[in-house]
Amino acid sequence: MTSSRYRIDLVDWQDAATQLSAIRRQVFIDEQGVPEELEWDGLDATAMHVKATSLTGEAIGTARLLPDGQIGRMAVLGQWRGMGVATAMLQRLIAHAPASERLFLNAQTRAVSLYRRNGFEPEGEIFMEAGIPHIRMRYRPSR
Repeated sequence: MTSSRYRIDLVDWQDAATQLSAIRRQVFIDEQGVPEELEWDGLDATAMHVKATSLTGEAIGTARLLPDGQIGRMAVLGQWRGMGVATAMLQRLIAHAPASERLFLNAQTRAVSLYRRNGFEPEGEIFMEAGIPHIRMRYRPSR
């Protein structure tokens, strides 16, 4: 998937770990204060990953899909936010998910509208994860 400013590719963790880790470190650990031990959960090797890359070759975003259907670790570098990168990454993961009816995520509450626009609906109560308010959302494209 390519836009006029960036491209979204499925990537293998082994090949892209350095770039994907750098994005997540900058967004989650440095900007949002997520403790390092929570960010690096050991699940990356089993996940499907997407990488957003600017047309000049800079890695600008990442997200992953775990085998149980959980989408997470969605991160876009600050200067690229608001340009559709997160939506494009999310749509790419949905399109390649083996069972889209099983998809769910724990959304930061400030990002709920992004996920709603892409077929996710909140369920349950708001909870804290890594000191940030979240809510579980499930993919329901037909609603």
